[in-house]
Amino acid sequence: MAFRERGRPSSLVAWAAALLLALGVERALALPEICIQCPGSVQNLSEVALYCKQTPGLMLHARCCLNQKGTILGQMPLPVPLCRLDLQNCSLKDPGPHFPQAHTAIIIDLQVNPLKDDLAGTFRGFTQLQTLILPQDVSCPGGINAWDTVTFYTNNQTCQGQRNLCNSTGDPEMCPENGSCEPDGPGLLQCVCADGFHGYKCMRQGSFPLLMFFGILGSTTLSISILLWGTQRRKAKAS
Repeated sequence: MAFRERGRPSSLVAWAAALLLALGVERALALPEICIQCPGSVQNLSEVALYCKQTPGLMLHARCCLNQKGTILGQMPLPVPLCRLDLQNCSLKDPGPHFPQAHTAIIIDLQVNPLKDDLAGTFRGFTQLQTLILPQDVSCPGGINAWDTVTFYTNNQTCQGQRNLCNSTGDPEMCPENGSCEPDGPGLLQCVCADGFHGYKCMRQGSFPLLMFFGILGSTTLSISILLWGTQRRKAKAS
């Protein structure tokens, strides 16, 4: 006859529910590293704070304005969605290794930071960025031709309205015949192969031969491993 301790199932259910709740809370509170890179919170009168408070469905968390899915608004998209990012007065000499997490941001505020002047490559992939606030001595990435308006103020400058350089280059042959131009951030663009084409200048037709590529790679790796194993075995016998 099997015996069952009274109250045991209910206690297990309660324990499991508590664990799931804890995991859910931890996940909900997890923020992209870029949001907590700088101590403190967004200043009440900053452009990011004002927009976030006035727009339904957005929330301020640390230095980020997030939507209900956790996307950064004013920063870039992540598992936690971001809309806007405020890193002003953070003593930053460069935006840091986590900055690409803000590539979906619409507004980014980097004023009052000792930033290096050359930020061109820093914003690669930031195609949704429309407003960038920088220290006065730091140039807008891509130069003035990459923006609709560059406005200088006493303590900062604002780069507004990112231009699509694919529409303004005036060179229809900039990309190969089977490729098309796509923006890749302020002052940056890229040529993307059309569906069914790949390789140098998009000249190869058909899908990339993944099976053959990994087959050759795997067999080569296996051959080298066997060769090294045999060499080490001979050395061991000789000693």
